Amino acid sequence: MMLPPSLAEDVFDAPLRVQFEVFLDEHRAAIRGALDGLSEEEARRSLVPSATTLLGLLKHATFVEKVWFDEAVTCRSRSEIGIPATPHESFLLTDADTVASVQRAHEQACQASRLATASLGLDDIVRGNRRGPLPLRWVYLHMLRELAQHCGHADILREQVLAAREPG
Repeated sequence: MMLPPSLAEDVFDAPLRVQFEVFLDEHRAAIRGALDGLSEEEARRSLVPSATTLLGLLKHATFVEKVWFDEAVTCRSRSEIGIPATPHESFLLTDADTVASVQRAHEQACQASRLATASLGLDDIVRGNRRGPLPLRWVYLHMLRELAQHCGHADILREQVLAAREPG
């Protein structure tokens, strides 16, 4: 059995759809992995004036998956999906949010995203976004931009959190 490509370097000559999916999965794994090895307190540590924390970034990434691959594809409302109405709210943490629970929710959202788009082509139109009808290709590009930006934020926040640890 041949495994699907898992690294961007493995898909130079692959169809564009495969390239998009591999790049998306690399970014999804990177933002989820930014929490690996951190304590609950470290994951929630606020290092900037906004509500952005490492745990909040991953919670937001889960929201973004659901906006673009559930709301946009299925045309269900955010309240039907069970996600916040605004991006800002998606960063807010509850007492029930833990590193494990938010990582698990993100992985589940990513799997649901893959299933939601499995039968679609890059030129197929999704109709559930507030911008109006969009080709799936645009959604993939937007998600890559969104995840790349947040992976950069996560890298910086993680570096700050690790630098603040007591030497030991």
